[in-house]
Amino acid sequence: MRTMMLITILVLMTTMMAKAEETVDTKVKNFVVNEWADIKEYQKASWQAGKEQNAKNWSMIKSFFTNLTGQNNASQD
Repeated sequence: MRTMMLITILVLMTTMMAKAEETVDTKVKNFVVNEWADIKEYQKASWQAGKEQNAKNWSMIKSFFTNLTGQNNASQD
């Protein structure tokens, strides 16, 4: 009788542990998916800011050389 009760208790505890592991597994999977989505959004915003900065830099470089060639022509006349 005691052996049967002990086996029953062990089986119940094992099934409870299995359910708890599934919960942890689901939580970890959800965390990873959410972090991945957050990272993708952050990278999207960062890349856009980088593209805007590159465009600004190119326009400044082009204007520098445009002004430089304009000054050389004026001083030669």
